[in-house]
Amino acid sequence: MPASPQGVERLRAVISGRVQGVGFRMFVLEAARRHKCMGWVRNLPDGRVETEAEGDENALTELLTELYRGPVLARVDDIDLTWSSGEQTYGDFQIRR
Repeated sequence: MPASPQGVERLRAVISGRVQGVGFRMFVLEAARRHKCMGWVRNLPDGRVETEAEGDENALTELLTELYRGPVLARVDDIDLTWSSGEQTYGDFQIRR
């Protein structure tokens, strides 16, 4: 994982499985805010969920651990991950429609 000059990293994750209609976006929002990550989460038309989060490496790793677990009614089959240097693009974490 490349280190950014500001110490901010970016994680983009596309989650597949039973992840829509089970409160997954709200789960990600709450987890991201709990770990002080900034960014967004949204449903994709193909049934997957996409999220992009910025924060320090430890916060993003903790968020990723929660993404693999998911909320009670969800089933996470796979997560396609991309790590990069963060740019401090976001001021909060939100659900995109």
